[in-house]
Amino acid sequence: MNHTVQTFFTPASTDRPLYYEMLKEEHEVATLGAPHNPAPPTSTVIHIRSETSVPDHVVWSLFNTLFMNSCCLGFIAFAYSVKSRDRKMVGDLTGAQAYASTAKCLNIWALILGIIMTILLIIIPVLILQAYQ
Repeated sequence: MNHTVQTFFTPASTDRPLYYEMLKEEHEVATLGAPHNPAPPTSTVIHIRSETSVPDHVVWSLFNTLFMNSCCLGFIAFAYSVKSRDRKMVGDLTGAQAYASTAKCLNIWALILGIIMTILLIIIPVLILQAYQ
């Protein structure tokens, strides 16, 4: 039996081994060239909606819970903040904004009441001490 190996490309022009045997598809592409299509190429555009930033006020609620928890408003605001964050993770931005708005309102009231109570706790003892002297 006499076997001869045909080399289609020289090793200098390709990175294939010297005794590389081309497949049928590779031979067709090499001889015919790339497929030509008279129609223009079509493209598909996928619009990915950017993440809308919805503030959930978790840090502010946690601060109000730990330091100025007058009438438990800080804790309730923290619960609404966590609900807002959960809604945002699910993708319900309308629900997240509603919970965040409630948490913001509760945080404002907790802060105002906390500041008023702090001021009263400073002023009332000073007035009492001045009255007894």
